[in-house]
Amino acid sequence: MAKKIMCMGTSSHVGKSILTTALCRIFYRRGKRVVPFKAQNMALNSYVTRDGDEMGRAQVAQAEAAGMEPMVDMNPVLLKPTGNSCSQVVIMGKPVGNMSAKEYHQGYSLKAFEAVKEALGRLDRDYDTIVIEGAGSPAEVNLKANDIVNMRVAKYLNAPVLLIADIDRGGALASLVGTLELLDEDERELVKGLVINKFRGDVSLLTPALDFLEKKTGKPVLGVVPHIEKMGIDDEDSVSLQDKQAVPTDGDIKIAVIQTPKISNFTDFDALSNEGDVSLYYVQDAADFGTPDVVMLPGSKNTTEDMLYLEKSGIGQLVKKHAEAGKAVIGICGGYQMLGERIMDPHHTESDNDEVNGLGLLGMTTLFAEKKLTSQVKADCNNLSFMGQSISAGNLAGYEIHMGQTDFTRESDSHPFVIRERSRTECNNIEGTACDKGNVFGTYIHGVFDNDEFRRSVLNAVRITKGLAPLENTRNVMAEKQQSYERLADIVEQHLDMDKLMEIMGENNQ
Repeated sequence: MAKKIMCMGTSSHVGKSILTTALCRIFYRRGKRVVPFKAQNMALNSYVTRDGDEMGRAQVAQAEAAGMEPMVDMNPVLLKPTGNSCSQVVIMGKPVGNMSAKEYHQGYSLKAFEAVKEALGRLDRDYDTIVIEGAGSPAEVNLKANDIVNMRVAKYLNAPVLLIADIDRGGALASLVGTLELLDEDERELVKGLVINKFRGDVSLLTPALDFLEKKTGKPVLGVVPHIEKMGIDDEDSVSLQDKQAVPTDGDIKIAVIQTPKISNFTDFDALSNEGDVSLYYVQDAADFGTPDVVMLPGSKNTTEDMLYLEKSGIGQLVKKHAEAGKAVIGICGGYQMLGERIMDPHHTESDNDEVNGLGLLGMTTLFAEKKLTSQVKADCNNLSFMGQSISAGNLAGYEIHMGQTDFTRESDSHPFVIRERSRTECNNIEGTACDKGNVFGTYIHGVFDNDEFRRSVLNAVRITKGLAPLENTRNVMAEKQQSYERLADIVEQHLDMDKLMEIMGENNQ
């Protein structure tokens, strides 16, 4: 039977995911077979496992920190918002349908908890340590009766809980005290320690507040974790978009990512934003479009509605003018579909729209099917004509998550990607589209810019058009992620009372 620790927060975005990630790496470094777990994620940033199962990206980062392959047992329930208080419900990696918030919370969530218990049973059997993440706040009294991700999990496992507050946003003491007051007595008993997160400044000035907290609550403060700049770890969901760059800064290449209302998998652009010669910013309004060198259209959980948003907001017209001027436009997944001529959804898999017009920059139409394609892929890029350069790169790793089936309508367009392996099965399927002008292309492959050679080749093509010399690739994104996990673990281990934590978990300190 595994030892457990659960990270809960006083609200969303207080750092539960990050501290869970840190603990996974700390225990991994101590020789434990450690596994992350979150019963239910509500997120538009998702991932596909080797077995073709869909899960939240937060647990993917945590799995990497724990030195293991992501698997759906780490996140058995995933809710993907589609709009109008409705979400696609994914159980054990497979979609089971779209449900309203009321339908899910009042009718289905407790059924979904059966999958949670089964996943926990397997992890409890196979691992030494389970680091569990909660969601939002455990003290939402209107949701507690059907909540399957916070105290229901803690009570089911009798898991000790760390309650985390974000002091950077203010009100940390009140949120900790208030959360504990709203918990039932048996739930309060499970809270074994408090953590102050994202602290800036001299921690000695906080000592009176910590003394007050311990006296008021009867709970020990296990640590004060500092605010960590440039963490280098994938964001969980769109809440973190509030912290993203909204205007371009200095950089040889300015990249505008169009932030549609149902943007998904914006982690596709993280590797680009970390390039030294790139200024990447997010655009929500036409007035903020600026003069980018490259426009990127991201994935979407409601492609037809996001396409209508582009037209209504005026951003779509700006993207078309940008392309007509010979400047670069790139689309991924839903963004790729928007670059085409039409998007059809006769089964209403995402919305009530039967059909919408795309931007018409690529010769293709997309028809939404009732079944979702989820797979890891390996692909080659062969002679992609982009900004006057021919780009080829082999063994590109990524994943697909889409319900659209795309047909090509223009012989002049090219299809530069070839999928060589899909879900561990060899294949030879053409993928992606590039226009004959050489400035617009799209692909279904999420994570394609995590591939170092391909990413630098695309950026260098833009550099050359601006009269700038191409740069050598000096980065290894996967190695950088591992370094980020190490740095995070070092900081948290330094500022958290690990001896006390191990005692709380019933572990021998080692």
